[in-house]
Parts: sequence; C-alpha cells; structure tokens
Amino acid sequence: MLGVDLVLGILAALMAVFTALVIRWAVEARMPLQAAAIVFLLLMMAAMFGGIVVYFFHPGTTGLVEGLWLAAGVMSAGALVPFLAFLRVAQVQLTANESLPTAPLRKGVAFGALIAALVLANEFLMGWAFDLVSGLRFAPLATGLGPLATSVTAVIDSPWFLFTMAGEMALTAYLLRSRFDRPFVIVVSFQAVLMLLSPPALGLSGWREISVVGGSAVMIALFVYLMEHIYREKELNVAFSRYLTRLLGVYGLMMAGLFLWAAYGQPLLFAASIVLEMLVYLDAVVRPERFSAPERMVWQLNANWAFQLLAFIFVAELFMGALLDLQIQPGVYAGAFPSLPLSGSTFIVLENAASNGFWFFALVAGSTWFLAMMGIEMGALVVFKFRETRHLETKIRLALMMACYGLFAVFFPSVYYSAVFPTWASGTQVPILGWSMGIGSAPLVPSVFVVLLVTYVATGALTALFGRRVICSVFCTAPLMYQGTAIDAMKSFNRSSPFARKYLSSRFSALYSTTTAVVLVALVGTSFLSYFDQTGRLNITVGGTDPSVFLFVLSFSVLWYVMFVTIPYTGNYNCVTMGWCYTGTIAQAFQKIGFFKLKVRDKQVCRDCTTLDCAKSCPVGLVDMPGHFRQKGEFRSTKCCGVGNCVGACPYGNLYIYDVRHWFRNRLGLPIPPASEVSLPVLRNPSPRVGASPAVPAGVTTRTATSPTGSP
Repeated sequence: MLGVDLVLGILAALMAVFTALVIRWAVEARMPLQAAAIVFLLLMMAAMFGGIVVYFFHPGTTGLVEGLWLAAGVMSAGALVPFLAFLRVAQVQLTANESLPTAPLRKGVAFGALIAALVLANEFLMGWAFDLVSGLRFAPLATGLGPLATSVTAVIDSPWFLFTMAGEMALTAYLLRSRFDRPFVIVVSFQAVLMLLSPPALGLSGWREISVVGGSAVMIALFVYLMEHIYREKELNVAFSRYLTRLLGVYGLMMAGLFLWAAYGQPLLFAASIVLEMLVYLDAVVRPERFSAPERMVWQLNANWAFQLLAFIFVAELFMGALLDLQIQPGVYAGAFPSLPLSGSTFIVLENAASNGFWFFALVAGSTWFLAMMGIEMGALVVFKFRETRHLETKIRLALMMACYGLFAVFFPSVYYSAVFPTWASGTQVPILGWSMGIGSAPLVPSVFVVLLVTYVATGALTALFGRRVICSVFCTAPLMYQGTAIDAMKSFNRSSPFARKYLSSRFSALYSTTTAVVLVALVGTSFLSYFDQTGRLNITVGGTDPSVFLFVLSFSVLWYVMFVTIPYTGNYNCVTMGWCYTGTIAQAFQKIGFFKLKVRDKQVCRDCTTLDCAKSCPVGLVDMPGHFRQKGEFRSTKCCGVGNCVGACPYGNLYIYDVRHWFRNRLGLPIPPASEVSLPVLRNPSPRVGASPAVPAGVTTRTATSPTGSP
C-alpha cells in the first residue's frame, strides 16, 4: 500500500496546486464567461471524484457504469454554464450589431459562496475517493444518518482532505500575496500550518504528541502576533477585523472539537470547524477587493469587537489547555474532568450541566499547562513592553513579575508541590502555596497560625514598605495578563466604557464599597467555615468542596477570567478598580498605612503641563492624580497598584515612586535620584519678534531635568 499512498500523495499535491490556480482565476475573473469557465472546471473535477466514489460503493460492472454516467451527467450539466454565458455574450453583440463588451462580473456573496462550496465539494470528494482507493471503506449511505455522519467526519479528518487543504491554503496565499496586506498573508500562513498539524489526520506513532504540542505552539504564536499587530495598528481594515473575529470564533470551536476527540473520541465538532474555517477563508480570498477598501476601524473605540477578540481567544486557550493537560499528563487529567449524568428532570439536567461546566472551567484554568501556555502568550507581550520601556525601575519590576509568574503559577503549585508532597491535596487547596486563598485552613489545620503569619505578616509588611505593587504588580499572576502591550492598551476602555467610568479616579464609589464589603464578608465567612470543618465541628461544603477552596476557585479560576475577557466593558485591571479581588483589598489596607505614594520633583512643572499623560497612562483610571500633583506635589491612593506607567509617561521626568527606600534616603540626608535627561516644558510664541526671547511660563526653566528642582 506504500506505493498506492505515494501515488495518491502526488495526485493530492497536484490537486492542491490546480485548485489554488483555479481560485486565483476566480479572483482575477472580470467577465461572466470567465466565471462560468471556472465553475465548469470545478464541476468537472467533482464529477470525476464522485464517479470514483460511486464505483467503490458498487464495485463491478454496474458500479463502473453508474460512476461513468454520474460523471458524464455532471460534466454535461456543468458545460451548460459556460455555454449559456457564451450565448449571452453573442446575443449582446448581435443585438447591438457590433462588438460590445458584456457587463462586468459582479462578485457578490453568491459568487463567493458558490466558489467556496465547489472547492470544498471537490476536496471532500477527492478525500473520500482517495480514502477508498487506499483501503478505508465506509458503510453504505443508505443505512441512515448516523453512518453518513461518521463517513463524512472520517473523510474530513483524513490526511487526504486536511493536508491537501493545508497545501491549497498556503499556495493560494502565495499566489494572491500581492492582493492582500502582509498581516492577512501571515495569518493565512499560520492557518495552513495549523491545519497541517491536525491531530486526527494520522494514526502514526508519535503524531498525536507532535501535532498537539506543535499545533498549540503555533496557535500561541498566532495569538501573540495578532495581539501585537492590533497594538501597533490602532486602525484596522474593517474586512480584516471581521475576518479575524470569525476565524478566532472558528478556532474556539476547533479546540473544543479537538478536546472532545481526545477525551471522548468524538471527532464531529472538529470536522465541522474545519469546514467552517475553509468557508471563512475561501469567502475572503475570492473577494479580495474588500480588504483594500478605505473603510477603517479604531478598535480601541469598538468595545464589541475587542470583547469578541478576547472571548474567542480565551475559549480557544481554555480547550487548548485541556488538550495539553490530557496529552502531557494523562495520568493526572484522564478521568478528572467532571461528568455528572445529563439525565433526569429538566432541573437536574440543567444543574448537572452547570456544575460540569463550572468545574471543567475551574479545573482547566487552574491547571499547570493552561497557566504555562497563558504565561508564554501573555509573557511575550510583556517582553515587547519591556523592550519599549525606558524607565529602569519599571524594567526591573517587569522582570520580577515574569519570574514570579513562572514560580507561583507553574513551578511551585505543580512541579515543586507534587514532588515534595506527593500525597497531599492539590496546591490550590493549600493557603501557603496558594497564598491568595487567605485565611482558609484547608488541610493545614495544625499549622493554621503559621499560614496566617506567612500570608499576612510577610505580604502585609512588604506591602506597607513598598506598596500594593508587591502583590498587584509583582507577586500576583494577574499583572502578567494585564501589562502586555495589547492588553495594556485596552486601558482606554476605562474611560470609554459607560460602566468602567463609574470606577474612575481614586474615590471609592458606593458600588465599589458594596462590592468590597461583599467580598470580604465572603472571605471571612468561608474561612471560618473551612476551619470549623477541618476541626470536625461542622460538615459544610460548597459545590462539593471546602468553602474557602470554593471561594478561591470561584474568584481566581472562574471570575477572574470572565472579568478579563470583559475588559472592553468593565475596564482594564478591573480586579483593582472594582474591588472584587479580596487579596488586593487586603493589600490595599496595608498600603494605606505604608510609605508608598507618587511624588513630583517640581509642582510648577505639573501646573504648566497640558498633556496629562500621567493620567492617560494609568491602567486603573486614576484620572485625578494631576490635580493632586499640582496642589500637593504628591498623590496617595490605595487604588494605585504601582505599575509605574505614569512615571514613564511623564514627558518631563518629573514623577517618581516614593516608598521606604526614599524614606531612608531622606533620613540619611541623601539626594533623591535625578530624572532622566528630559527637557522641561518650554512654551514659545508662535511668531516671536526679532530679538525677542521665547516666552517661558512662570516657574519653568529651560534647563534639563538632571537633578530635582526641590526637595520632594
């Protein structure tokens, strides 16, 4: 069979080349007769492969005759299309009694859909025929819908279909590269590689491992590229922006399909997503003129589009994480996903479905490989930001933040914990490792006071000394997600979203105070329930688990990600701005009694400043900080999480972060480190008189800010 497969492989490659050329002809077609000829070619190929399929289902003379009749019939019908188009041309010319051009071809939705359907039909029939030739036979179509679905799915998941489509996609992108912008060609190149790395395509030893891990790496690279692209390009072509959201929606379905295939042996959803991806792709390439249209979209002003982007990417990431968990650690995750029976009354079915969904979401979002994948993806965006940042202290903090994510999200909860304590419960149930758990005792009742000491005294002391940036900008895993280039740019939604605007400035709104109170009551209540459960005085569980564990899972394995994808509506860093993170709220209390604040070197510089760049750059929307700088020369807010964007954004180097280090410098009589070599603001008259000096506002000098202009 090796010789047969080799011949079929060569034919499939030729088919991919021919189909890519036909698609290019369809793109270049300007007259109806050209379009009719293309339709005829596609119908002719479909007839040929359809005849082969018929012969294999009825082998022998009868099947041969039936196949030939089918092929001849379809070809004859297909020949009518160019013939009728030719008659139409002739009629126009004869009626006018002179040679006149016919009306140009209108490439609307119908034309694109027809070409896409014919290309898919050809690829499907070719894959079916090659499967049959290579020895893979299917149940007869007459046996019912179930065998038909099985047959169709098997064809789509076969290498003849998937690999041919991948080659066709890559060749088409190359042939049409001059008609599309570079980002579209790059995205399509990613698509071709991802289709080539389809795990169900081959049953060879090692293919599943290579394709799952390799495909996940390529998918991560695609997401990073898209995020960085939208960060660089504030305005997107409307057609390209729609293509991205449709493609990402399909990829969400595709990763869900791969998970169902790997976990439960159900390949149907994956096959359906492949077909949808090809329809989205073919509709785009057949009508490329939309991608060169002048209509543009400012994505930072389009909350709905940004939400779709984040939501679809996250769905794909969630199922990709589940797939990686199953592939890399099958002993841990095989059978671990919840599967309450979906039978009984409607209420029971809905309740069990909700429970399954919640715990699947929570289990995957807290799993090692999901967090590792998210760390690589979002960490890459932080690296891009690191390269742009000029402020040394911010660079150091970003490096510490990435290191802490690797330690606290991946290494300690999984590698270290499972190796040192193999018989203990999951790391998310242990407060000292899952420090954001808070007061809950879980399985460490004998050392609960040690846990309290480590959790609150250590982190509280650090927060009092250096501010809540210790938690909210370094130790916590959230900052890595928030501070990459594209996600950081979404802080614009803090001011444009009607809901997010309710949390602007350093004041505590009634809504903020209510949310914080509810969260803290829940923390204290579940913590004491957990303690009394562990000591045997009570026997209360929430969702089948320890109350404090449930609160931790709800807050940081479910709610956090829901709030992350809703950034376009709730604003960036909403765990801080809205006060729903109990760890941040506790850190906020320690910051209130600590040293941390923002200070300026010269209040007059802030008074003369008209840019307000410090407020615009703040990821938590502290828009009132310029007023404090002008009046007091400093700004102190327990909402400030010390990201430091404002320091780097100040065009005059007039702003710096004050903490215990500066307190000691003051006590020792040491000067505050100077600003960078940045010119202080100088206002000039638009048309100065000859010999006149440029106008300088009162209190502002023309020298460079190489040293503080006053004691902070």
